[in-house]
Order: sequence, then structure tokens, then C-alpha cells
Amino acid sequence: MSDAAEPAPSAAGATEGSQVLAARMERAAVSAAAAGLAGLLVTPGPDLTWLTGYRPHTTERLTALLLAPGHRPQLLVPALEAPDAERAPGAHALTITGWTDGQDPYAALAPLLDPRGRYAVSDGAWALHLLAFQRACPGVSFGAFTELLPMLRAVKDAYEVERLAAAGAAADAAYEDIVRLRFAGRRERDVAADLARLLREHGHSRVDFTVVGAGPHSANPHHDAGDRVIEDGDMVVMDFGGLMDGYGSDTTRTVHVGEPTAEERKVHDVVREAQQAAFEAVRPGVACQEIDRVARKVIRAAGYGEYFIHRTGHGIGVTTHEPPYLVEGEHLPLRPGMCFSIEPGIYLPGRFGVRVEDIVACTDSAGRRLNNTARELLVVR
Repeated sequence: MSDAAEPAPSAAGATEGSQVLAARMERAAVSAAAAGLAGLLVTPGPDLTWLTGYRPHTTERLTALLLAPGHRPQLLVPALEAPDAERAPGAHALTITGWTDGQDPYAALAPLLDPRGRYAVSDGAWALHLLAFQRACPGVSFGAFTELLPMLRAVKDAYEVERLAAAGAAADAAYEDIVRLRFAGRRERDVAADLARLLREHGHSRVDFTVVGAGPHSANPHHDAGDRVIEDGDMVVMDFGGLMDGYGSDTTRTVHVGEPTAEERKVHDVVREAQQAAFEAVRPGVACQEIDRVARKVIRAAGYGEYFIHRTGHGIGVTTHEPPYLVEGEHLPLRPGMCFSIEPGIYLPGRFGVRVEDIVACTDSAGRRLNNTARELLVVR
């Protein structure tokens, strides 16, 4: 799991009800037990926000949530931040303990840990804190959430799916606005700045990325928008997203400045066909890797297999990249409530690239697109 949390210090960032948060904490503890773990140690970041609604600053002062099967959740916080923690949406389900400067917070939490147990720890936990826990609890072992509980946040409830749908609709609105603006004669970074502005205007509180790659730069999947001036005849890949109401958006569309060549249209058609085929393959029980295989089969059959150089998709939720991953070797079956990108691409080095990406939710029987702008190759000016 990624720990790139939205950086607001407020305790009231999450809007889920307190009962929902209490149920999440209980489910997390049960999941830990099922995985043979003694519990979870959760530090500031998206996991803590998702479980409790509390979004503190990440600092050298320890804040940690301990979840263990059969025990009331324990939240240890710096005493000066305790009032904020007590206002968190999930606070009613927590025992909140403050520690003051000069005390050893690790010694305060250590007696609550199973002295021979194994705990899942937030991926983004500071080494400073984890090493201190290891010194305070030499018999305890730790592993990352992604390693031990990769699916903890993967299956979304109805509330979360609708938050993702709203974020996707806002990103769609930003795309529909950006294609009305001029591309030719402007720098990539200027278009990227417009995308960031439009995402915020349509409700995003944070913009995570605005990839704008024009001409040969479109063949770099993660190109950092720069000073290249967009020209007539350029293919332009735009990949953009961020957080709205605590949930992520991520979409990619490829446009062309002026009329494209026959080859450019062909490559775009192949990518669009691969994206559609992968979408149609989504249903409960299908292995994640199968969605990747379906998209790759279309691109390989068209003769461009070696130019599809990344996985087909990744999960999304309170972060824009999280499990599950649609990639060869991931045997996990899709389940209703899983939300993920489907984003095949073809990248011809030094020439041009194409990517088409939507966020898709797995329903009880199929897939549901959370991005709905046109996927055809759009000609812009």
C-alpha cells in the first residue's frame, strides 16, 4: 500500500460514519488473525485515515494505531495532538493515549504487543519509528502491509465506489475542458498547469500528477512535462489525477494536434481495442493477470507487443496507486468492489506513444467504467 496521504492535518478529513470506521478496524484485525498475525501497527498516512478518519502530520513524534484481534483499538498520540485525535470520526471506537515530550512512546506501546508476535506495519512507517520498536520489542517481528495484507483496502464498499466515481467524473470534466483549449504553440508544462487548475476547479483537493507528453515525448509513459513546444502533427498523451474528498482519480487520453497519419490512427485504434477487450473481461473470479493477458493479446496480435512496456493496471482508492495490480503473475481473483485502472499503451521510441486509461469497478457480474469521456482519437488545435 502506498502511504502518500493527502497532507491536511485535520482530524475530520474522512466523511465515512463512525460505525463504518469501527467496522473497518474490526475487519482489519480479523484479517490480520486470518493471516496468522498478532495484529497491525498503523502509522500516519492513508491506512490510518481509512481506518479512523484521523489525518495527523507525519513527524518525528510517534503516532501509532494498534489493532489486535479481540482487543479494543489503541491509538498512541503526542499529548499536544490528543484533542485533534479525539475529534476524529472513528475516535469513539478507540482508546486514545497521549504521551508527552521526554517520555519514551515505544516503551508505552511495547507492553501491548505480543512479545513473540508478528505485526503488519504501514508501508510508509518511518525507519526511525520501526527501528525503535524493534529495540523496544526484540522478540516481535514486523512486515509491510503490502507484503502481509495486500488486499486490506482492495475491496471497496458502496460509499467508496461512489467517491471514486465522483472523482472520475471530475477528472472527465477536466479533460472535456482541456481539449477546448489550444495545444499548438504552447509548452507541455503549460498544458499540464491547465490540467492541474481544472482538476482543482472541478473539486480535487490534491493533484498527484499531470503527465503531458507531446511528439516523441509521448513514447515515455511517465514523461515529466517540460519546455517542449507542442507542434502541429504531435501526438499528445495526457495522464492526470489526484484526490477528491479523500479518493483518487486517474485517467489517460491521447489526442492529436491536427490530422493524424494512418499509422497513428492505427496504433490508437489498437490500444483502444485492447482497452475495450480488457474491460469486457472484467468479472468476479477472473484472475488479475488475465486482464493483463487480454489487453496484451490484442496488442501482440497487431505486431506491437514489444512496445507495451508496463502492467495493464493498478488499484485505486484513498491513494492513486495501491493493490490489486493487473499484471502477469498476480493470481488474485477479482471481487466485487475492487477498483482499478485499465491502461494499455503502445510506445514507439523516438516517434510517438498512445495510452487510453479508465478506472473500472468490478461489480457482481461485470465491470463498470468510472471514466466516461470519448476514447476515440480526438483532433485538437
